[in-house]
Amino acid sequence: MEQEPVLKVTDLSKSFGGVKAVDGVSFTLQAGETFGIIGPNGSGKSTLINLITGFVKPDRGRVFFRGREITGIPPYQAVTFGIARSFQMARPFYNLAVFKNLVIPLYSPRAKRLKGGKYGDRDEVAIHLLEEVGFERDSLVPYKLAGTLPHGYLKRLELARCLALEPDLIILDELFSGMSMSEVAGILPLLEKISAEGKTLIMVEHRLKELFRVVKRVIVLNFGRKIAEGTPEEVMGSPEVKEAYLGGEVAEGAGS
Repeated sequence: MEQEPVLKVTDLSKSFGGVKAVDGVSFTLQAGETFGIIGPNGSGKSTLINLITGFVKPDRGRVFFRGREITGIPPYQAVTFGIARSFQMARPFYNLAVFKNLVIPLYSPRAKRLKGGKYGDRDEVAIHLLEEVGFERDSLVPYKLAGTLPHGYLKRLELARCLALEPDLIILDELFSGMSMSEVAGILPLLEKISAEGKTLIMVEHRLKELFRVVKRVIVLNFGRKIAEGTPEEVMGSPEVKEAYLGGEVAEGAGS
């Protein structure tokens, strides 16, 4: 018997002012898959993620999560069902301490339900999550205001906030953007661990070389349409993909 997909997207479409941002995109994900969404700037990647997570309502199409239709649901319901996402531009509570940004999701209904209210000291749990994503436990950084963090730390805080929600599906929108090579190298083992624990992972990325170290399957968007799907090697060998990228990111992503 074929396993029910954890996520099924069917004919998803959205236009803004006559411009088709997402045009009939369909794909399915099985539990535990690592999946990439790539494409040139303006190809519809972030809009697709916004449609899946309820930040934008589609003009056409349907989204199913674990067999339940979630098309157009409010984002807070998506979180309750087990979907967490990061944002291309980090959105912390700038005037709260970094670790307090994690205490808030630790009080979410989903986190409380899955842990049975047995988190213990949530401040300590928050510090531990920050350590997992690369914050120095014994430094003062977790206690600083989130608004004072440099960009790379903000990106890691976004990932920690996702993990605090105890999700089944994590969607990361340009996590690597603005990170140094050493910062990305520090995050990669954590992403592999997340996948090994059975969580499903979707990554929207421009940094293809780093992305392909994590994901096993990719779709490519261009002008809102899906133009290729398969392994990283398969999609990067597609003439249509090469034409869409005009050789720029393809060359970068295909390197060793």
